[in-house]
Amino acid sequence: MKKIYSVEEYIEENSNFSDALVLLRNIMNETELEETVKWSAPVYALNGKNVLSLGAFKNHFGIWFFNGVFLKDEQKLLANAQEGKTKAMRQMRFESIIDVDPNIVLAYVKEAIENQKLGKEIKPDRTKKKTIIPKELQDALSSNTELNSNFNSLSNYKQREYCDYIASAKRDAIKQTRLEKIIPMIIQGVGLNDKYKKC
Repeated sequence: MKKIYSVEEYIEENSNFSDALVLLRNIMNETELEETVKWSAPVYALNGKNVLSLGAFKNHFGIWFFNGVFLKDEQKLLANAQEGKTKAMRQMRFESIIDVDPNIVLAYVKEAIENQKLGKEIKPDRTKKKTIIPKELQDALSSNTELNSNFNSLSNYKQREYCDYIASAKRDAIKQTRLEKIIPMIIQGVGLNDKYKKC
């Protein structure tokens, strides 16, 4: 999909729902939300905080409320964006412009704005996951001080990658082969997948 730089471009690119997107855009622009484009889609923010986004797909279009979990949803119009994964985001989905009631949409948008002003948002979980070192790697670290020192100087993320790499092997022989492969890498201070991350 090509990069979109303006809301007009987005509407033009999604011509199957252009009338509906113009209608939704006009509703948003009646409010105090600032119109921007992020992730190649129209996003509406309040004081730099994302409140909602418009989206169009092959068979439907809609509004994504970034903290929609806090909306009362008296009309039962909201759905979880990804059941089991999404904590805060909720979507209001339509298949045709005739499904859109501007007054109801505006009421939801105004409530989302008020919630943003009140600071209602789910903060991302920043707690560090505890790294569980598999026995094979722990034995190698205990018997090699250079290896141990270099392993401890790696970021938590890189340590976890190495631990998961060993732990995910089903057979002991594979664990041993993997351990032999990663020991020189740890001593060099590189991560398991660093070579793939460089552009």
